[in-house]
Formats: sequence, C-alpha cells, structure tokens
Amino acid sequence: MSTDHLSTDHASRTSKIVGTVWGLLVLNTLGSAGAKTIVPLPRSLIQMVTMGALVAAFALALAVNLRLRIRAGACLFLLTLLLVPSVISSADLESGFGALFRCARLALFVGTLWLLSRWWDGSLTFVRHHIRMYFAVLGSVAAGLVVSPGAALPELYGGRLVGALWPLTPPQIGQYAAVIIGLTVLLVLGRRTDKASAAVVIVPSLVLLALTHTRTATLGLLIGLALAIGSLILTSAAARRFFAWAVLCAAVAAVAFASALQAWFLRGQSKENFSNLTGRAKVWDALLAAPRSTSEKVFGVGLGDKSFGGLPIDNSWLAVYHEQGLIGVTLVSAIIIVLGGVALLRPPSLQRACAIFLISYCAIASYTEAGLGDASPYLLHLALAASLLAAPAAAAPVSTPELPRRHIPRWARRSEVP
Repeated sequence: MSTDHLSTDHASRTSKIVGTVWGLLVLNTLGSAGAKTIVPLPRSLIQMVTMGALVAAFALALAVNLRLRIRAGACLFLLTLLLVPSVISSADLESGFGALFRCARLALFVGTLWLLSRWWDGSLTFVRHHIRMYFAVLGSVAAGLVVSPGAALPELYGGRLVGALWPLTPPQIGQYAAVIIGLTVLLVLGRRTDKASAAVVIVPSLVLLALTHTRTATLGLLIGLALAIGSLILTSAAARRFFAWAVLCAAVAAVAFASALQAWFLRGQSKENFSNLTGRAKVWDALLAAPRSTSEKVFGVGLGDKSFGGLPIDNSWLAVYHEQGLIGVTLVSAIIIVLGGVALLRPPSLQRACAIFLISYCAIASYTEAGLGDASPYLLHLALAASLLAAPAAAAPVSTPELPRRHIPRWARRSEVP
C-alpha cells in the first residue's frame, strides 16, 4: 500500500472524528429543560447525556490532536478570559455548587474548541457539520410532530411547536431552523451545493420555523441573510438576482398577506403584552433595580440557569451582567466586535458571508435570548464564524533535494581556451 493512500485514509478518519466532535458539542448545547416529551425523560438522564457528550468531545479532540497543535485567535482567547470572572464569581458558592459545575463545563467547551482550532482554515467544512447536525435535531422534532401532534403543539406553549422526543422549546427549534436555512441559502448562492439538496433542508426547516412562531429567529434570519447577501452583491450575479427576487416577493407578501403575517407575528397577544416583550421587560427592570455589591457588579454572582427571581432573563447582555458582571459584558462585547471587524476587513467571499450571517444573527438574538456567556449554541455559532474567518494555513515550502554532482573524468573535460 502506498504512502499517499495511507495518508489519505488517515486524513479521512481524522475528518470524520472532527465532525463527530462538532456533533457532540451540538448535542451538549441542546440543554436539559424544555417541553414535556412523549416518553418522560428524567432531567438527570438528559444532563448525563449532554455532559457525557461534552466529555466525549474533549477526549476525541485530544486523541486526534495529541501534540496540542492549535491556532491562536482573538475569539478563543477572549472566551478563555471569560472563564476568569466566571470562576471568581462562582467560587464563593453564592449560586451553589452548580455554578462551579457550569464553570467546569464552560472550561471543557472552550478547551475542545481550542483543540479543534487546528482545523480552522477558512474552509466550509465546519459549516457542513453544523448544518448536518442541526438538521438531524430538527428531524427528531419533525418525527415527534408526526408521532404525537398534541404533544408537539401543546396548549401550554400556545400551540407552538416543541420537541416531543427531546425537550426543546420553540425558541430553540426556531433558532436551529433559522441558522441552517441561512447557511444553506448562502451555500446555494456560492454554488457549493445543488438546489435539490438545498430544498431538502430549507423547505422542512421553513415549515418548522413557521410552526414555532418565533419572532426573534425569523427577524435574525431575514436581517442576517440581507447583510450576508449584501456582502456578495458586488461580486456575485447569483446574489444580486436572489436579492432582487427576495425584495419583490417580500413586497408582494406584505401586501397580499398583511393580516395573516400580523396575526402570526402577534401570536394572539395583547398590545400591552407585546410592548413589554411577553413580560421580559418586567424581569429586566427588576434585575437592573436589584441592589448589588461592587464585587457583584464587576464579577457577577456566578454562573446559573440564566434566571432572576425564578423567571428567565431572556437577554444575553443582562444574563452576562448578572452572572459574570461588567467584565463579562466587556469580554462578550469584544468577541462580537472583533469577529465583526475581521469580517468587514476580509475581501468578499462565501466564507465571509456565512460569518457575517452568523455574527449578525447572534447579535440580534442576544436581545431576547440568553447564552452568550456560557456553553450554548450561540457560542458555537460564533466559533463557527471564527473558523470561517481564519486565514488558510500556510503551506510548508517544498524543498528541492540537491542533486549529487556528477564526476567528469579529466580526459572528457573541455580544454580551456587560453
């Protein structure tokens, strides 16, 4: 067997392991709280599966990167620094031993990303891993809808789609659907996938997104795609055509289906309930008005379940401020700003467009969703953006072996002309 064949097999196995590690990270960030499932799953069992996935991801990543070859980057460096206020604020156990457990989880999560950074070369490999894994998650949601429509569309959530096989909330499902729809559309525009394969992903994901009635995910998808496609308009005729058709279709839909779109957007809520963001504003006001010591303002109260007074915070910036203080807010802001700045400085490309979509989606969703300060899908989206913005690894120069000098007999040498 040739050396080239062995190296190809090794590279193929490594690529599969790296894809498996990414999938395990996605599994870890699915969470353990959500709707009631068809078969009741104990929360301890779900946590065991998600944490086991993270431990397995770290072990596999270490196994394929034993020499600890990493690619330094500002995003991972800032994520590592985020551990500092997390540990400091959690050490006094004000939030219980669960805070230290969450710190260990965040450390394993960031450590796995460091190990994977060796393969961050600006290619679309991790984009495909991202789409495949989240499409598999949405497949479980669709299967639950088929098996038990009543459990998948419960009255407790106002008839919105939830995970009936694995406990997933409507915002989670909406987020996963919006992200893979946006990335798949960009792959089609960049001619990195065919339209039939893209339709298999986009059409059912759009149906699931509509059934979740998730406004944040829908706005994030539309605005993120507009910014991403806008970055391609000058260099891609396909992007220009798609943008023109999208604007035309949106205008027609806004006129023809105005009442239906308004009803879907309001979800049957009153104007007062809609104006205070389904009660979120009351929690935010109470959190900001709560007395805090100087230490709590700077470092936070420790990693928790992203709630205040027993109610979800549902805002990444306030959740980070509550749990990791002003230092945490500064570091998370720096991550968004650095990634956005690098994306703007890159020349137009499909990778840059995908990164812009992911960064803008996370920034928009951060207003009504928590997760930027802890191991979550949002940090995974930003890590994917960082992998897309990484410069390709420089190829090692090929050295030309020096040929041995050929001995020429004296009688064969040409006589020098005086």
